[in-house]
Amino acid sequence: MKAYGAEFFGTFWLVLGGCGSAVLAAAFPEVGIGLLGVSLAFGLTVLTMAYAIGHISGCHLNPAVSVGLWAGGRFPANQLLPYIVAQVLGAIVAGGILYLIASGKVGFDVTAGFASNGYGEHSPGGYSLLAALVTEVVMTMMFLLIILGATDERAPQGFAPLAIGLGLTLIHLISIPVTNTSVNPARSTGVALFVGDWALAQLWLFWIAPIVGAILGALIYQFIGKPGR
Repeated sequence: MKAYGAEFFGTFWLVLGGCGSAVLAAAFPEVGIGLLGVSLAFGLTVLTMAYAIGHISGCHLNPAVSVGLWAGGRFPANQLLPYIVAQVLGAIVAGGILYLIASGKVGFDVTAGFASNGYGEHSPGGYSLLAALVTEVVMTMMFLLIILGATDERAPQGFAPLAIGLGLTLIHLISIPVTNTSVNPARSTGVALFVGDWALAQLWLFWIAPIVGAILGALIYQFIGKPGR
């Protein structure tokens, strides 16, 4: 239960910190943090939680990561569902807190996006469904490669949170214009529920693509990372 609680609060922090930076600070008049700031915010949430709860739950914060670690032989199947439930609940609570804060501003319109992920007309850059699918699969695949490699017992010890946090920052720098960057079904669900409508209609992609990408990343790392002679 402690591990599930850690995943709940860790994912809560990821969504509140990452999506909160996008909703509250990205375009703040004259001193907005922009895409660079939002990318860094997502990376910092994972970096800080990796040091805070990594020794408690492994700091997955992401259903796709949990599935990828299972596929890579690093996580037991019987804990997958409880981890995913804790992550999604943490994301939803964070979405609710963010909604309460954001709706305190005059003129707030949740239908404008609320940091939701999307494709087509709901992609920040107008990218197609295929572009969004490829982006989410490839970005999550590379994220799992980073995670599995950085946490390998042969890797330098103590630096995994830095590599993983910076890796997530880079992923956001690349893909925010395409999908607003998911690579995390819980993160997508946590805000989509408050937008409803198109965000829920497109949510399927941000579950399927990250999970497929995570499994691919795990399989690739099993091939390239398995100790040889």
